[in-house]
Amino acid sequence: MEKRVRTNLINCLSGVKSLNLIGTKDEKGQNNLAIFNSVIHLGAHPPIMGFIQRPTSVERHTYENIKSTGYFTINAVSTSIHQQAHQTAARYAKSESEFEEVSLTEKYITGFHAPFVEESPIKIGLKCVDIIEIPVNNTKLIVGEIQLIELDENSMEKDGFLSLPKHNVVGGNGLDSYLSISEIDRYSYAKPDQFLKTIK
Repeated sequence: MEKRVRTNLINCLSGVKSLNLIGTKDEKGQNNLAIFNSVIHLGAHPPIMGFIQRPTSVERHTYENIKSTGYFTINAVSTSIHQQAHQTAARYAKSESEFEEVSLTEKYITGFHAPFVEESPIKIGLKCVDIIEIPVNNTKLIVGEIQLIELDENSMEKDGFLSLPKHNVVGGNGLDSYLSISEIDRYSYAKPDQFLKTIK
């Protein structure tokens, strides 16, 4: 296959992905914002999340800032900012602020070093606790422990369940397709000797 066709196909095979803006700031105060479709849940105790960093054979401002400061933010992409989020994938110079270039608002919470996206409905502040090399393709799994969360508590159920459709969060297909999401149903904990029940 031609390289770009192959890239598009392989990126679609894993299904619908989460889309997030990762915010960082270097030691001199220069901020950076970039869209990622590789953010994953790694565990709740301790609360850790991760994302895949592409090979650092070229400048990777997100990675460089995390390496130097140890902090980053994960900000959910909603329908109202998905076009701006997509534009952050452009190769801006390190001295340029993606916040300014795409007209998103930089926000700081309780003195946390890295910037959040004001317009994002779900904001997560993390401290980098591990960087795991993946030699087969020279990528890295960046692991962060959650330090703080900002969201609308009205969208969270008493049991901690968070409704993403209520926040108008979008999903991604491949590298350039944005999808609206809706909840089909929510079910009880699966056990061998019990029928599933719908959670209301």
